[in-house]
Amino acid sequence: MLRFTERGIYCPRADVYIDPWQPVEKAIVTHGHSDHARWGMGRYLCHRHTAPILRLRLGMDIAIQELDYSEILTINGVHISLYPAGHIIGSAQVRLEHKGEVWVVSGDYKLTYDGLSERYEPVRCHHFVTESTFGLPVYQFLDPDTVFLEINEWCRRNASEGFNSVLLGYALGKSQTILLNLDTTIGPVFLHGAVVNVNAALSEIGFQFPGVHITPETDRKTIHGAIIVAPPSAFGSPWLKKLSPYRIALCSGWMQLRGTRRRRGVDRGFVLSDHCDWRQLNDAITATEAETVYVTHGYEGPLARWLREEKGLQAKEVHLQGSETAEDDL
Repeated sequence: MLRFTERGIYCPRADVYIDPWQPVEKAIVTHGHSDHARWGMGRYLCHRHTAPILRLRLGMDIAIQELDYSEILTINGVHISLYPAGHIIGSAQVRLEHKGEVWVVSGDYKLTYDGLSERYEPVRCHHFVTESTFGLPVYQFLDPDTVFLEINEWCRRNASEGFNSVLLGYALGKSQTILLNLDTTIGPVFLHGAVVNVNAALSEIGFQFPGVHITPETDRKTIHGAIIVAPPSAFGSPWLKKLSPYRIALCSGWMQLRGTRRRRGVDRGFVLSDHCDWRQLNDAITATEAETVYVTHGYEGPLARWLREEKGLQAKEVHLQGSETAEDDL
Protein backbone atom coordinates (compact mmCIF):
# COMPACT_ATOMS: atom_id res chain seq x y z
CA MET A 1 0.00 0.00 0.00
CA LEU A 2 2.92 2.36 0.75
CA ARG A 3 6.02 3.12 -1.28
CA PHE A 4 9.25 4.75 -0.16
CA THR A 5 10.02 7.37 -2.81
CA GLU A 6 12.37 10.29 -3.40
CA ARG A 7 9.65 12.66 -2.20
CA GLY A 8 8.56 10.74 0.88
CA ILE A 9 6.40 7.85 2.01
CA TYR A 10 3.67 7.59 -0.62
CA CYS A 11 0.26 5.93 -0.79
CA PRO A 12 -0.53 5.72 -4.54
CA ARG A 13 -4.18 4.75 -4.14
CA ALA A 14 -4.96 7.79 -1.97
CA ASP A 15 -2.34 9.90 -3.77
CA VAL A 16 -1.05 11.23 -0.47
CA TYR A 17 2.42 11.50 1.08
CA ILE A 18 3.39 11.20 4.75
CA ASP A 19 5.93 13.77 6.03
CA PRO A 20 7.23 14.50 2.51
CA TRP A 21 10.47 16.48 2.17
CA GLN A 22 9.71 17.76 -1.34
CA PRO A 23 6.62 19.73 -2.41
CA VAL A 24 3.58 17.55 -3.15
CA GLU A 25 -0.13 18.23 -3.51
CA LYS A 26 -1.37 16.31 -0.44
CA ALA A 27 0.75 15.81 2.70
CA ILE A 28 -0.09 14.10 5.98
CA VAL A 29 2.13 15.64 8.66
CA THR A 30 2.79 13.62 11.82
CA HIS A 31 3.92 16.64 13.89
CA GLY A 32 5.37 20.14 13.71
CA HIS A 33 9.15 19.58 13.88
CA SER A 34 11.04 20.89 10.87
CA ASP A 35 12.25 17.49 9.65
CA HIS A 36 8.63 16.34 9.32
CA ALA A 37 6.69 19.51 8.49
CA ARG A 38 8.04 21.33 5.46
CA TRP A 39 6.94 24.31 3.43
CA GLY A 40 5.50 24.08 -0.08
CA MET A 41 2.74 21.45 0.11
CA GLY A 42 -0.54 22.08 -1.65
CA ARG A 43 -2.63 20.82 1.29
CA TYR A 44 -1.74 19.60 4.77
CA LEU A 45 -3.54 17.04 6.90
CA CYS A 46 -2.65 16.87 10.60
CA HIS A 47 -4.03 16.52 14.10
CA ARG A 48 -5.89 19.64 15.19
CA HIS A 49 -3.28 20.41 17.88
CA THR A 50 -0.54 20.50 15.23
CA ALA A 51 -2.38 23.00 13.05
CA PRO A 52 -1.39 26.19 14.96
CA ILE A 53 2.25 25.08 14.91
CA LEU A 54 2.14 24.57 11.13
CA ARG A 55 0.64 28.04 10.70
CA LEU A 56 3.33 29.53 12.94
CA ARG A 57 6.16 27.87 11.06
CA LEU A 58 4.85 27.65 7.49
CA GLY A 59 2.50 30.61 7.17
CA MET A 60 -1.03 31.57 8.12
CA ASP A 61 -2.34 31.06 4.58
CA ILE A 62 -1.49 27.37 4.15
CA ALA A 63 -4.38 24.97 3.50
CA ILE A 64 -4.87 22.62 6.46
CA GLN A 65 -7.40 19.89 7.12
CA GLU A 66 -7.53 18.97 10.80
CA LEU A 67 -8.42 15.59 12.29
CA ASP A 68 -9.01 14.35 15.82
CA TYR A 69 -7.39 11.14 16.98
CA SER A 70 -9.28 8.06 15.67
CA GLU A 71 -11.34 10.17 13.25
CA ILE A 72 -11.44 8.45 9.85
CA LEU A 73 -10.93 10.13 6.48
CA THR A 74 -11.52 7.92 3.45
CA ILE A 75 -9.79 8.67 0.15
CA ASN A 76 -10.45 6.33 -2.79
CA GLY A 77 -11.16 3.42 -0.47
CA VAL A 78 -8.18 4.04 1.85
CA HIS A 79 -9.25 4.69 5.44
CA ILE A 80 -6.81 7.15 7.03
CA SER A 81 -6.74 7.93 10.75
CA LEU A 82 -4.37 9.40 13.32
CA TYR A 83 -3.39 7.94 16.69
CA PRO A 84 -1.39 9.46 19.57
CA ALA A 85 2.38 9.19 19.20
CA GLY A 86 3.31 10.71 22.58
CA HIS A 87 6.22 12.63 21.01
CA ILE A 88 5.01 16.23 21.46
CA ILE A 89 1.65 18.02 21.58
CA GLY A 90 -0.37 16.99 18.52
CA SER A 91 2.04 14.30 17.35
CA ALA A 92 0.39 11.41 15.54
CA GLN A 93 0.92 8.00 14.06
CA VAL A 94 -0.75 7.54 10.69
CA ARG A 95 -2.91 4.43 10.17
CA LEU A 96 -3.93 3.47 6.63
CA GLU A 97 -6.28 0.59 5.85
CA HIS A 98 -7.41 -0.79 2.51
CA LYS A 99 -9.29 -4.07 2.04
CA GLY A 100 -8.20 -5.32 5.46
CA GLU A 101 -4.51 -4.53 5.03
CA VAL A 102 -3.21 -2.10 7.68
CA TRP A 103 -0.06 0.03 7.65
CA VAL A 104 1.03 2.34 10.46
CA VAL A 105 3.66 5.07 10.11
CA SER A 106 4.90 6.04 13.56
CA GLY A 107 6.44 9.44 12.89
CA ASP A 108 8.47 10.28 16.00
CA TYR A 109 7.13 8.75 19.21
CA LYS A 110 7.80 7.86 22.83
CA LEU A 111 6.06 5.63 25.34
CA THR A 112 6.74 7.67 28.50
CA TYR A 113 4.08 10.24 29.38
CA ASP A 114 5.16 13.89 29.42
CA GLY A 115 1.96 15.36 30.90
CA LEU A 116 1.23 17.33 27.73
CA SER A 117 0.88 15.17 24.63
CA GLU A 118 -1.67 12.38 24.47
CA ARG A 119 -0.22 9.09 25.67
CA TYR A 120 1.23 6.85 22.97
CA GLU A 121 -1.34 4.33 21.78
CA PRO A 122 -0.13 1.07 20.19
CA VAL A 123 -1.96 0.32 16.95
CA ARG A 124 -2.12 -3.24 15.63
CA CYS A 125 -1.10 -3.54 12.00
CA HIS A 126 0.45 -5.76 9.35
CA HIS A 127 3.20 -3.29 8.41
CA PHE A 128 4.83 -0.84 10.83
CA VAL A 129 7.17 2.00 9.83
CA THR A 130 9.20 2.98 12.90
CA GLU A 131 11.74 5.65 13.65
CA SER A 132 15.02 4.57 15.25
CA THR A 133 16.59 7.82 16.49
CA PHE A 134 17.93 6.06 19.59
CA GLY A 135 17.93 2.55 18.16
CA LEU A 136 20.99 1.23 20.00
CA PRO A 137 21.07 -0.70 23.31
CA VAL A 138 23.28 1.99 24.88
CA TYR A 139 20.29 4.34 24.96
CA GLN A 140 18.44 3.42 28.17
CA PHE A 141 16.74 6.51 29.59
CA LEU A 142 15.87 7.23 33.21
CA ASP A 143 12.28 7.88 34.23
CA PRO A 144 11.52 11.54 33.36
CA ASP A 145 10.33 12.27 36.93
CA THR A 146 13.80 11.36 38.19
CA VAL A 147 15.41 13.61 35.60
CA PHE A 148 13.25 16.57 36.62
CA LEU A 149 14.18 16.09 40.26
CA GLU A 150 17.80 16.42 39.12
CA ILE A 151 17.03 19.47 36.98
CA ASN A 152 15.25 21.31 39.79
CA GLU A 153 17.99 20.48 42.29
CA TRP A 154 20.63 21.77 39.87
CA CYS A 155 18.68 25.00 39.34
CA ARG A 156 18.19 25.40 43.09
CA ARG A 157 21.90 25.01 43.77
CA ASN A 158 22.81 27.48 41.02
CA ALA A 159 20.43 30.09 42.43
CA SER A 160 21.89 29.68 45.93
CA GLU A 161 25.36 30.29 44.48
CA GLY A 162 24.35 33.39 42.52
CA PHE A 163 24.03 31.85 39.05
CA ASN A 164 21.22 31.86 36.55
CA SER A 165 20.31 28.41 35.22
CA VAL A 166 20.02 28.11 31.44
CA LEU A 167 18.13 25.07 30.21
CA LEU A 168 18.51 24.37 26.51
CA GLY A 169 15.78 22.37 24.80
CA TYR A 170 14.03 22.46 21.45
CA ALA A 171 11.52 25.32 21.30
CA LEU A 172 8.70 22.97 20.30
CA GLY A 173 8.16 20.02 22.63
CA LYS A 174 11.14 19.93 24.95
CA SER A 175 10.77 23.49 26.22
CA GLN A 176 7.10 23.00 27.11
CA THR A 177 7.88 19.77 28.99
CA ILE A 178 10.63 21.57 30.90
CA LEU A 179 8.30 24.45 31.80
CA LEU A 180 5.58 22.06 32.95
CA ASN A 181 7.94 20.35 35.38
CA LEU A 182 9.94 23.29 36.74
CA ASP A 183 9.78 24.18 40.43
CA THR A 184 8.93 27.85 39.93
CA THR A 185 9.57 28.62 43.60
CA ILE A 186 13.30 28.41 42.86
CA GLY A 187 13.30 31.73 41.02
CA PRO A 188 11.73 33.68 38.17
CA VAL A 189 11.42 31.98 34.79
CA PHE A 190 12.49 33.74 31.59
CA LEU A 191 12.09 32.64 27.99
CA HIS A 192 13.83 33.00 24.66
CA GLY A 193 11.66 34.47 21.91
CA ALA A 194 11.49 31.19 19.98
CA VAL A 195 9.93 29.49 23.01
CA VAL A 196 7.54 32.41 23.51
CA ASN A 197 6.32 32.10 19.91
CA VAL A 198 5.60 28.38 20.25
CA ASN A 199 3.85 28.92 23.59
CA ALA A 200 1.67 31.60 22.00
CA ALA A 201 0.63 29.22 19.21
CA LEU A 202 -0.18 26.48 21.72
CA SER A 203 -2.22 28.91 23.80
CA GLU A 204 -4.72 28.94 20.90
CA ILE A 205 -5.63 25.36 21.84
CA GLY A 206 -5.66 25.92 25.60
CA PHE A 207 -2.09 25.32 26.78
CA GLN A 208 -0.51 27.83 29.18
CA PHE A 209 3.10 27.91 30.37
CA PRO A 210 5.02 30.07 32.86
CA GLY A 211 7.77 32.46 31.91
CA VAL A 212 8.56 36.05 30.93
CA HIS A 213 9.79 36.94 27.46
CA ILE A 214 13.31 38.40 27.39
CA THR A 215 13.05 41.29 24.94
CA PRO A 216 15.58 43.98 23.90
CA GLU A 217 13.93 46.22 26.51
CA THR A 218 14.46 43.73 29.35
CA ASP A 219 17.00 44.93 31.91
CA ARG A 220 19.36 41.95 32.05
CA LYS A 221 20.86 43.22 35.31
CA THR A 222 17.61 42.42 37.11
CA ILE A 223 17.78 38.72 36.16
CA HIS A 224 19.36 36.96 39.15
CA GLY A 225 18.96 33.37 40.33
CA ALA A 226 16.56 32.81 37.45
CA ILE A 227 15.75 29.86 35.22
CA ILE A 228 16.10 30.65 31.52
CA VAL A 229 14.63 28.30 28.89
CA ALA A 230 16.02 28.63 25.38
CA PRO A 231 16.65 26.54 22.23
CA PRO A 232 20.12 25.03 21.68
CA SER A 233 20.76 27.60 18.94
CA ALA A 234 21.06 30.24 21.70
CA PHE A 235 24.25 28.60 23.01
CA GLY A 236 27.20 30.96 22.55
CA SER A 237 25.03 33.77 21.21
CA PRO A 238 25.29 37.44 22.21
CA TRP A 239 21.71 37.11 23.53
CA LEU A 240 22.85 34.52 26.05
CA LYS A 241 26.16 36.11 26.99
CA LYS A 242 24.31 39.17 28.28
CA LEU A 243 22.62 36.97 30.91
CA SER A 244 25.77 36.02 32.81
CA PRO A 245 26.65 34.80 35.33
CA TYR A 246 25.00 31.53 34.42
CA ARG A 247 25.47 27.81 34.24
CA ILE A 248 24.12 26.04 31.20
CA ALA A 249 22.59 22.60 30.69
CA LEU A 250 21.42 20.78 27.57
CA CYS A 251 18.33 18.57 27.89
CA SER A 252 18.54 15.83 25.29
CA GLY A 253 18.57 12.09 24.78
CA TRP A 254 22.02 12.52 23.25
CA MET A 255 23.29 13.43 26.71
CA GLN A 256 23.26 9.69 27.46
CA LEU A 257 26.79 9.60 26.04
CA ARG A 258 29.48 11.35 28.04
CA GLY A 259 31.49 12.25 24.94
CA THR A 260 28.54 14.12 23.48
CA ARG A 261 28.24 16.21 26.65
CA ARG A 262 31.91 17.16 26.40
CA ARG A 263 31.66 18.10 22.74
CA ARG A 264 28.65 20.30 23.41
CA GLY A 265 30.66 22.29 25.93
CA VAL A 266 27.86 22.72 28.46
CA ASP A 267 28.11 22.62 32.25
CA ARG A 268 25.57 19.84 32.62
CA GLY A 269 23.66 17.41 30.45
CA PHE A 270 20.26 15.98 31.38
CA VAL A 271 19.08 12.87 29.58
CA LEU A 272 15.62 13.99 28.54
CA SER A 273 14.21 12.87 25.21
CA ASP A 274 10.98 13.11 23.22
CA HIS A 275 11.89 9.84 21.48
CA CYS A 276 11.84 6.18 22.47
CA ASP A 277 14.93 4.61 23.95
CA TRP A 278 16.01 1.09 23.01
CA ARG A 279 13.58 -0.66 25.35
CA GLN A 280 10.63 1.49 24.33
CA LEU A 281 11.29 0.83 20.65
CA ASN A 282 11.28 -2.92 21.24
CA ASP A 283 8.13 -2.76 23.38
CA ALA A 284 6.29 -0.61 20.84
CA ILE A 285 7.20 -2.79 17.88
CA THR A 286 6.11 -5.92 19.72
CA ALA A 287 2.79 -4.34 20.69
CA THR A 288 1.86 -3.63 17.05
CA GLU A 289 2.02 -7.37 16.23
CA ALA A 290 3.29 -6.29 12.81
CA GLU A 291 4.56 -8.95 10.42
CA THR A 292 6.87 -6.52 8.63
CA VAL A 293 8.76 -3.62 10.19
CA TYR A 294 10.40 -0.83 8.20
CA VAL A 295 13.12 0.98 10.18
CA THR A 296 14.06 4.57 9.35
CA HIS A 297 15.19 7.90 10.86
CA GLY A 298 18.26 6.88 12.86
CA TYR A 299 20.10 3.64 13.53
CA GLU A 300 18.25 1.68 10.87
CA GLY A 301 20.83 -1.07 10.42
CA PRO A 302 21.39 -2.17 14.03
CA LEU A 303 17.71 -2.11 14.96
CA ALA A 304 16.56 -3.92 11.81
CA ARG A 305 19.22 -6.60 12.28
CA TRP A 306 18.21 -7.06 15.93
CA LEU A 307 14.55 -7.44 14.96
CA ARG A 308 15.42 -10.05 12.35
CA GLU A 309 17.88 -12.07 14.40
CA GLU A 310 16.40 -11.80 17.89
CA LYS A 311 12.69 -11.21 17.26
CA GLY A 312 12.24 -13.22 14.07
CA LEU A 313 10.53 -10.34 12.28
CA GLN A 314 10.71 -9.29 8.66
CA ALA A 315 12.61 -6.07 9.31
CA LYS A 316 13.88 -3.84 6.53
CA GLU A 317 16.12 -0.79 6.60
CA VAL A 318 14.73 2.23 4.81
CA HIS A 319 17.13 5.11 4.21
CA LEU A 320 14.91 8.04 3.38
CA GLN A 321 16.28 11.18 1.79
CA GLY A 322 15.71 14.13 4.10
CA SER A 323 15.20 11.92 7.17
CA GLU A 324 18.05 13.41 9.15
CA THR A 325 17.10 14.56 12.64
CA ALA A 326 16.69 18.32 12.80
CA GLU A 327 19.57 20.04 14.58
CA ASP A 328 17.40 21.07 17.51
CA ASP A 329 15.07 18.05 17.50
CA LEU A 330 16.81 16.42 20.44
